[in-house]
Amino acid sequence: MFMMLSLAGLLFAPNFAYAGEVSRVELRGHDVTLHFDGLITQASGFTLEGPDRIAIDIKGATAHKGAHGGNGLVRTIRKGQFSPDTARIVLDLDRPATIGSGRFSKNGRMLTLSLIETDRSRFARLIKSGRKQFLPPLNFRAKPPRKQYSVRVPLPKAKPAVKLPKIYGPNDDSRPLVIIDAGHGGHDPGAISPHGGKREKDVTLAIAKAMRDELLKKGRVRVALTRENDRFLVLQERYGIARRMNADLFISVHADAAGNEDANGATVYTLAEAASDREAARLAARENKADIINGINLGDTPDDVNSILIDLTQRQTMNLSADFAKLVLREGRGNMTFRTNSHRFASFVVLKAPDVPSVLLESGYLTNEKDVDFLTSSAGRDKLAKSVANAINVYFARQLAMR
Repeated sequence: MFMMLSLAGLLFAPNFAYAGEVSRVELRGHDVTLHFDGLITQASGFTLEGPDRIAIDIKGATAHKGAHGGNGLVRTIRKGQFSPDTARIVLDLDRPATIGSGRFSKNGRMLTLSLIETDRSRFARLIKSGRKQFLPPLNFRAKPPRKQYSVRVPLPKAKPAVKLPKIYGPNDDSRPLVIIDAGHGGHDPGAISPHGGKREKDVTLAIAKAMRDELLKKGRVRVALTRENDRFLVLQERYGIARRMNADLFISVHADAAGNEDANGATVYTLAEAASDREAARLAARENKADIINGINLGDTPDDVNSILIDLTQRQTMNLSADFAKLVLREGRGNMTFRTNSHRFASFVVLKAPDVPSVLLESGYLTNEKDVDFLTSSAGRDKLAKSVANAINVYFARQLAMR
C-alpha cells in the first residue's frame, strides 16, 4: 500500500512548470537584483547569524544550485532549490547588513533589494524580527496550481537526541565534568595536510583521547568525549552534549589549514560578539558551515536563534572561558608553540553554550610540516595533553577556592 501511495504521488504530483527560474543575480554596490525568466508568486527575505547572511526565498521559482563571488558588502552569492516551489538565494555578508527596501519591476520579472549596513546589536535584533515580504504587481503575479489530489503516507517518528557519551573517571558527581570535543568527523574530514595526507578529524580525535588519558591520571575530574570514533555530529549537538550532561568545561579541539605554510603554532579562541581580527572571523565562518551537507543546513533551527541571543548576554560564562584560555597559554609555554596573539575571539557555534565555559583550541596547522610532526607524534600529543590537563586542574582548583 505504501508503494502504491508513493507511485500515486509521483504520477499525480502538481506540475511546477509555471515557476519562473532565477536566471541571474546581479550585484551593483549595495543593490542586489534578481532576474526571473517567468512570473513568480512572491519573495521574502530574512537575516541569519553564524555566519552573517541574508536569505531570500522566491515562492513559485526554481534555481539551479551554484555560487559566485560578490564584492564589498556581499562576499558570496549562493543559490539553490529550497523546496519544490521555492528557490533560495543566500548572500554571505562581509559585515552586518539588512534589507532596507525592495521593489519589483513593472513586468514582475526583476526584484531589486537595497542593502543597508548596520551594527552588531541591531543585526541581532533583526534576526528575531522575521521576514520582509515582497509581492510582484498583481497583474504579473504567478498563480499556484490547484491542488487536485491528496496523498497520505505514514511519517517516521522523530529521531531521538544523540546518545550521550561515556563518562570516565571517579564515580563521584561532585567532581567537575570536562567535555572534550574532537572537531569534524564522519563524512567531514576537516583540513587535510599536504605533508602525508593527515586528516584533521583523525588528528583531533587522537589529541582528545590523549587529553582524556592525562586527566584520568590525576583523577581530579570526570571526562567525556563527544565522539570516540569516526562519526559526524552537527555543531549544535557538540555543545548540546555538554549542556545536557551539565558539564563544567567544554574544549573543542581543531587543527586548521593556513594559506601560508610557514604559519604555525596553537591558538585558543573564546566567544565574543565581534571577532578580534579578520582571520578569526574567516575561520569562524568556515567552521560554522560544517553543518551544511549538499546545500542543506543541518544546524539552523529557530530555537538556536534564541540561544545565540542568550549566549551573548552570558558575560560570566564568557569571562570564565577567557580565564581558562589564559591558563592554557600559561601552562603550555615551553611545552608547545603558540601563535602571536594566541588568545583570540570569534563567534564559533560550538562555543555558544550559554552556561558552560568553553574554548576552541586550534592545536596547530596541518599545512605546516613542524606542526604536523608535533601533533601526530605521541611525544607531541603528550606535551599538549599535559599542558591542557594542568590548566584544567588549576582552573577548577581556583573555582573551588572561590566558593
